[in-house]
Amino acid sequence: MPAHPDRLSAIRIVLVATSHPGNIGAAARAMWTMGLRQLVLVTPERYPHAEATALATGAAAVLANARIATTLDDALAGCALAVGLSARPRAFAGRVLSMREAAQEMVGCASERDVALVLGTEMSGLSNAELAQCHIVATIPANPEYPSLNLAAAVQVAAYELRLAAGEDRVWAAPQFRQATHDEIEALYAHASRTLTALRFLNPAQPKRLLPRLRRLFGRAKLEREEVNILRGILARVDQFVDRDRNR
Repeated sequence: MPAHPDRLSAIRIVLVATSHPGNIGAAARAMWTMGLRQLVLVTPERYPHAEATALATGAAAVLANARIATTLDDALAGCALAVGLSARPRAFAGRVLSMREAAQEMVGCASERDVALVLGTEMSGLSNAELAQCHIVATIPANPEYPSLNLAAAVQVAAYELRLAAGEDRVWAAPQFRQATHDEIEALYAHASRTLTALRFLNPAQPKRLLPRLRRLFGRAKLEREEVNILRGILARVDQFVDRDRNR
């Protein structure tokens, strides 16, 4: 089979016997925010449903392309790897990984073949028989006193881990403004020295450590050119008041 250039597109989210249509819609939205597209529903109790559509806000395409399967075997057909998500310890679970570890394996396998993440019904999760059809059991590290997550919330956490594992960790960046030059910082330093002297806050004959500390402060702040202009504008305004008082 051809390699998948976008490994996230090769990952199926399989929901087994979902009872609440709202969870299907919320799961679709959780998937789409992380770039997952394949949703497979195994014998959903109520679907299609208006509530699923309403809670899929912005992810209508995921629902529109969702596939209905009559059995878990059908849902997993063609998959090279199936991972079952479960918070409940099982005696015969086989290989158990954290969702973060499982995501790494899923993404690695998804470069060549489809893989699936399987989640069970809201009330009891996957049955032992369903989990036995999965190669790996994944679990989300949570509060041991209450590890149960809402179905859509579990999909969101898992989808986030899959996105990170696929290397999609880029975030938006704030605009970068021009840093002040050495000359501009020195001019600010000299201006501050003059103004503080005029205010009699600085005694040039006994400066103590004020000026070195100001220099350290300006250097640590990594001032931008506009910030230097603002500070010099404030100092200039102070200079005006000092001169006015002198001329009275």
